[in-house]
Parts: sequence; C-alpha cells; structure tokens
Amino acid sequence: MAPKDLGNKHTCWKCGTRFYDLRKPAPICPKCGADARESPALKAPPERKARPAPRPEPAEEVEAGEEGALGKELEEELDEELEEADDE
Repeated sequence: MAPKDLGNKHTCWKCGTRFYDLRKPAPICPKCGADARESPALKAPPERKARPAPRPEPAEEVEAGEEGALGKELEEELDEELEEADDE
C-alpha cells in the first residue's frame, strides 16, 4: 500500500500508465508526458436536444350515415331473433 504523501493516484489517458501526482499541481504522466487534466474522458459530452414526442395520428372519422346503418341492421337482426325465440 502506498503512503499518503505520494498524493493522488492517476491513470494516464494516453498510455494507460498508473502514477501518483506526488502532490504537484499538474499531474503529468512520467512515461509519455500527458497532462491528466486534459483527459477527453473528463470533458462533459455535448448537450443533446430531446426529440419531440411523436404526434398521434388522427383517428379516422366515421360518417354518421354509416354508423347509423350498421346500428339499424343489428337492431333488425336482434329483433328477428327475439321474435323467432318467442314463437318457439
């Protein structure tokens, strides 16, 4: 285990080397010289705009004449079936 006086432990974003910053203000990789503060992983991703919700498709409108005709046909069939049941 490393003593506390070595500072913070870092992993280089370029070469992957693990190193301590030795409490220096700039954590620079001893192998490749990359500054850990310039790591692309530390930068926030650009904000994305939310997609608008898809609009619901308008429902097909049923004409009053069609709906009434179907209703009348069903009523007539039911009436006929009831009459036949009463006759038996």
